[in-house]
Formats: sequence, C-alpha cells, structure tokens
Amino acid sequence: MVDDKNPVNHIGVIIDGNRRYAKVRGMLSHKGHEKGADKVEDFLKWCEELKINELTIYALSTENLNRDKKELDFLFDLFRKWFKKLNNDKEIEKNQVKIRFIGDLSLVPEDIKEICLNLEEKTKKYNKYMFNFCFAYGGRQELTAAVNKLIKSGKKQVTESDITNALWLSSEPQFIIRTGGKTRSSNFLPWQSVYSEWFFLDKMWPEIEKSDLVECIEKFQKTQRNFGK
Repeated sequence: MVDDKNPVNHIGVIIDGNRRYAKVRGMLSHKGHEKGADKVEDFLKWCEELKINELTIYALSTENLNRDKKELDFLFDLFRKWFKKLNNDKEIEKNQVKIRFIGDLSLVPEDIKEICLNLEEKTKKYNKYMFNFCFAYGGRQELTAAVNKLIKSGKKQVTESDITNALWLSSEPQFIIRTGGKTRSSNFLPWQSVYSEWFFLDKMWPEIEKSDLVECIEKFQKTQRNFGK
C-alpha cells in the first residue's frame, strides 16, 4: 500500500519498447508508437491520482533523431497531433499542470517547436503538477549547454549549485522507471539522477499499468536512502 506520509514528489520515466511491442504482435511499428502515446496520457492521470507532483518523461532523445526518416516523420506527426491535443485539453487547466519541454527544440520541425513554446507559455503559471517532456533531449548535450552558459556568464570557477541552476532541468527525480527490459540510463538526466532509485521493468511501455507504478512507489518507500552517508 502506498504510504501517504512518505510522498513521492518527482519521478522520471524512460519510455522503451514501443516498436518491440508492435513487432511481437505483428503490427507496424507506428502502431506501437500510437499505443505508447496513449499510455503517456494514462500515466499522467495515474500520477495525478497518486498525488505525484512532478513527472519527467524521456520521449525523444537526440540519438532518436538519427532514425530512419520515414519513422521520424511519423513520430513528428504523432507528437504534432498529441501536443495540439494537450493545447486544447481542459484537464490541463483544471488540474493546473505546468508543461515544460526539456531539450533542444531547434532540432525539431519549426511548427512543432511553436506548439511546444505555446504550451509552455499557456501553462507557465500553473504549479499544482509539473510535466517535463524530454524532447530532442540528451544528458551530455544538457551538461555541455550548462557549461557553455556558465563560461559565457564569465565565471572562473563554478559550484555544484551553479551547474544545477544552469541545467535545462534543475529538479531531481526520486526514482526513475525504465520499461522494455533494458538496464541502461541512455543519456537520461545524468546530473539529476545521481541519487535516484532505478526500477527496470520487463514490460514494454504500452503494456505498463497503474499497478506497476504503484508497485514501484511501494518499493521506493521501503528503500532506505542514505545518500552515501
């Protein structure tokens, strides 16, 4: 049972397994991505129901941008439709969900970039829930951008706090879920995840259920976190 006295405030998720989900079912790969998009909507609702204030989802990495053009075109079209849907979703306003895009939006089509920026502007005053969408994101790229930002500011010496504040995302997830049966971090939040607990699930992303999230929360709440002490 989830312990309400030991709240989970921020979790990260690496979405993995959409294409394999489709393959084992004899479906075209784009059908797996469509199922995956539907599951993101479900997951957002579960987080709200479980009072998880902040969710950071790794949806498109900088490495993913090297995929076959046909697949990328489909992915961008899917994102385009999904972001437009979010723009008109009354639940976002009702639940006061702040949406942020974490990544280099210059790497995506201009019209999608505009939709993303509009969503950020539209929801910037909300603070009950935060949804960070890692889109065209790479952890090393984020660190490189932070270092260059600090150099440009004229700093001769930096602290950990300086680096944290210069990142695209300064908050740190308490735990991270990766679906799809792989056990690697894949360039996801290398700075922010230094003390995150990790849960690697064999289920493909479209297969994940609310009960899987609850189980991860329960395991996390039973974990003694010493932070090296």
